[in-house]
Amino acid sequence: MATTDTSKSDIVLIAERITNAIMEHRLPPGVKLAEERLAEAFDVSRTKVRHALTVLAKEGLVTLYPNRGAFVASPSVQDARDVFAVRRLLEPEVVRNVIARGSKADLKKLRAHIAKEADARASNDRRAVIKLSGEFHMLLARIGGNRFVSKLMDELCPLTCLIIALYDSPNTPACPEDEHSALVDAIERKDAASASEMMLHHLQHVEDELRLSAGAKVDIDWDRMFA
Repeated sequence: MATTDTSKSDIVLIAERITNAIMEHRLPPGVKLAEERLAEAFDVSRTKVRHALTVLAKEGLVTLYPNRGAFVASPSVQDARDVFAVRRLLEPEVVRNVIARGSKADLKKLRAHIAKEADARASNDRRAVIKLSGEFHMLLARIGGNRFVSKLMDELCPLTCLIIALYDSPNTPACPEDEHSALVDAIERKDAASASEMMLHHLQHVEDELRLSAGAKVDIDWDRMFA
């Protein structure tokens, strides 16, 4: 049983690290995820890598092609629009749940997260900004307390980062500056109507920044990818 648990933990860890690389735009859409290279990078068997890629395929981050292997997914323009449409349905409910169920400690967590985003912006660390922006929305969902919504957000936010990698300008922030902070201000005031409206405006703002055309290919330094 211990061996099985260890193997499962390895698979989860591999999947999480690949997800992080996607959220930070280190793995761009369409790049091939060679099992052998990944096995070397993680120092595990190809079987574990294969299981991790299967997990990510179920979440929509990876596409598996028979006889070709695994590739980071390349969401279409319609996929991008559909993801944002779903998020506009979900996230006003998320902020209402945060207002109803969140504690002062939760508000401190949100403020601390926003401070990390500000530090990343100040350091011009785009990869960190992208990852932290997605994680902010995932944190809101966890605080909201609906585990089914939280699970959906854990899938939608990495997909959104993938869409940004494919369709956004490299110099455009993943989330517009200060909108997260204003949203938390409304949550702290327990102004559900304003918070819901701000969330919808925020998501539309992010979508409007997208260039709905093909993304450019990016060279990958596999030796340093998961260092």
